[in-house]
Amino acid sequence: MAQRPWVTPQEVKDYSDSADAQNRADTKLAVDISRAEQYVISYTSNLFAQYEQVPDAVKTAVILLSEQYAVRAKASSGVYKSETFDDYAYTMGDQTGIDYDALGLVALLDGYVVEKSKGTVALQLRKL
Repeated sequence: MAQRPWVTPQEVKDYSDSADAQNRADTKLAVDISRAEQYVISYTSNLFAQYEQVPDAVKTAVILLSEQYAVRAKASSGVYKSETFDDYAYTMGDQTGIDYDALGLVALLDGYVVEKSKGTVALQLRKL
């Protein structure tokens, strides 16, 4: 069975070009990695227990997502901007959502999706 964590904080730092991810503390990156692994497990409905080591595509998906979590954590601590004009006011903050489609996770993970059981039983009855 593949032991978690599947990725180390150093692997995320080595991959990333973002200073936010590279300067993030290892303890915080470990949490980002755990969140990314949980997303992969939830998306695929697969615990990867049948693998000695997780496949490279899954590991890549975890690295990409961990990096995004690290970058977004820094962005979410950004300053809100606010302006007021006579009788009109607005407040704007940094975007903190992650675009999973743009990361290409579907292409990396779709081969590992396990179909969930529908939990139904089909019976066929016949006359004797």
